[in-house]
Amino acid sequence: MIRASGLTVRRGTKVLLDQTEFVVHPGERVGFVGKNGAGKSTLFALLQHELDADAGTLDVPSGWRIASVRQEIASTTNAAREFVIDGDTHLRTLQAARAAINAELEQRPERIEAFGAKIAELESELIEADAWTAPSRAEQLLAGLGFTPAQWEQPVDSFSGGWRMRLALARALMAPSELLLLDEPTNHLDLDAMLWLERWLGAYQGTVLLISHDTEFLDAVAQTILHFDQGKLNRYKGGYQDFVLQRAERLRQTTIAYERQTREAARLQGFIDRFKAKASKAKQAQSRVKALARMELLAPIHAESGIDIRIPSPDEMPDPLLVLDDMQAGYTDEAGTSIPILRNVKLMVRGGDRIGILGVNGAGKSTLVKTLAGELEVQAGSRKASRGLEVGYFAQHQLDMLDLDSSPLQHLARLAPQTREQELRNYLGGFGFGGDRVMDKVEPMSGGEKARLALSLIVWQKPNLLLLDEPSNHLDVETREALTTALAEFGGSMLLVSHDRHLLRTTVDSFWIVADGGVQEFDGDLEDYRDWLAQHQANARKQDAIARDAGKPATLGTAAVQDTQAALGDRKNQKREQAQERQRLAQLRKPLETKLKAVEKELEQTQMQVRTLDERIADPDLYSDARRQERMKTLAKHGELTKLASELEDRWLSLQEELEQLDVSSE
Repeated sequence: MIRASGLTVRRGTKVLLDQTEFVVHPGERVGFVGKNGAGKSTLFALLQHELDADAGTLDVPSGWRIASVRQEIASTTNAAREFVIDGDTHLRTLQAARAAINAELEQRPERIEAFGAKIAELESELIEADAWTAPSRAEQLLAGLGFTPAQWEQPVDSFSGGWRMRLALARALMAPSELLLLDEPTNHLDLDAMLWLERWLGAYQGTVLLISHDTEFLDAVAQTILHFDQGKLNRYKGGYQDFVLQRAERLRQTTIAYERQTREAARLQGFIDRFKAKASKAKQAQSRVKALARMELLAPIHAESGIDIRIPSPDEMPDPLLVLDDMQAGYTDEAGTSIPILRNVKLMVRGGDRIGILGVNGAGKSTLVKTLAGELEVQAGSRKASRGLEVGYFAQHQLDMLDLDSSPLQHLARLAPQTREQELRNYLGGFGFGGDRVMDKVEPMSGGEKARLALSLIVWQKPNLLLLDEPSNHLDVETREALTTALAEFGGSMLLVSHDRHLLRTTVDSFWIVADGGVQEFDGDLEDYRDWLAQHQANARKQDAIARDAGKPATLGTAAVQDTQAALGDRKNQKREQAQERQRLAQLRKPLETKLKAVEKELEQTQMQVRTLDERIADPDLYSDARRQERMKTLAKHGELTKLASELEDRWLSLQEELEQLDVSSE
């Protein structure tokens, strides 16, 4: 198991970890959460021996192989599939040794007898390393992360930054490992790739340590949460939802900031009540009511975070705001040729609309948002904007437009030169730039801090239509929750592209789907979208097969949206069957979980006794002749307890495997 004892880590004058202790059991999937800069990535660096602790110890079993995602990929023309297989360095070493022998024998075939034993040994090791299935395993990883078969043979250099990060993730998953370290693995994934990764991690046999600000991903993957809090790591059992409930209750039981917490809870409750009163019966509206109810429980955490984002209400709200009539949108290449991405779009954005935009990566979501924002010209048809339309557009590339040598206060003062400095300071304080932070230069700020600043500048201007393209990327959990609250309360219209499912559930009332060169309204919630996506992909594969047989390129029109929605008519029956299956599995899980708790408790007690005996055995006086009998008893007891601890660990692993098999069988 992984064990930290008295672990202390400093960066400059800042103490990230202060005499902290924690344990991670084999096979656990642990999520690390905490504010930006709390030390999550630093802990990963310690585990990989890239940094040294200032004090204490961090022990990882010596035989464990560690796999992690490289944040930077060196330039290479290797094919994507070969790049992924390279992640299995042991396999590549064996293949290189075998190739070297082959090269030698080509030059000197008479030496075949001298290499016989070595060839046999290498062939056996290659079989053990699953060498013959390596290409298919790499292809499964690539397919799961959204790469088409045509892309498997493309050079790594031909992919954009986001797709290269997917390749880096696939390479890490390819590597045989007992410990997998994942730092924000979902940042460059769309929803279908995230769902695939959740399933893959659920079946992974090793230990997973995960840093993520995506709360639903943490809920789906993590069995335990370790929270960075004031230099300590506090352990919470369960996923992220369990963590926030337990932590909120812990904070409620203290008197710190009680009045602030009460006011925050009352403000959120008032908003929830108002929304419930006007919510429609549409599926997504009802999903949103449930998601908003959860915000009550988070009120103490919101208050403690010190981030209180408020988006000003617009001065006026035309209706409709935008009308798209047979619109064609896309890009223009260097030669001046128009390249259409979306065609025949007929949609309307009305006052008060709150729309989530769904679709796989590359479908055209960002193209749609840029066209709505006016950053891309309409290629055909029309985009009619109402008089009084004020657009606030946020996308990640806008972070690059910030003045790195200026402070947050200087940025805002340029927008509002007539506004008093104290008012500007108060406003920026809600976005986490309090006190002297408003005067700090932008250049050394983290991606999350830059995103907060860019968003604050956009909403200061009181837009009545917010167009948000992945606004929560790089934000820590506390800031995401504050942004979610602010967007839920926003009085204007909003179109949101995001892979953060909690953000979507809490802030939008309806969805558009971007697929197959078109945009369609979608009557359903995120669960329906998951089913639609599976059906849509099945239809696409079927049409691809038909097209291959006919020797023609595959085509799948936007009518697939309506076709696949019709196929979801038996969703109620499916849900009922799923509920019955969950109940059956819960009954099977209960005795296993009871046994697991008992084993965990006995293991902790045994390990505590072993540590006590370790201290006694380390005492030089124990080895004096006068204490011979005591020494023999102590050593014998230490041997018994060490053996018992090993047996308990094996029992714990066996029970954990049984539980995981139940989880896998339920998918």
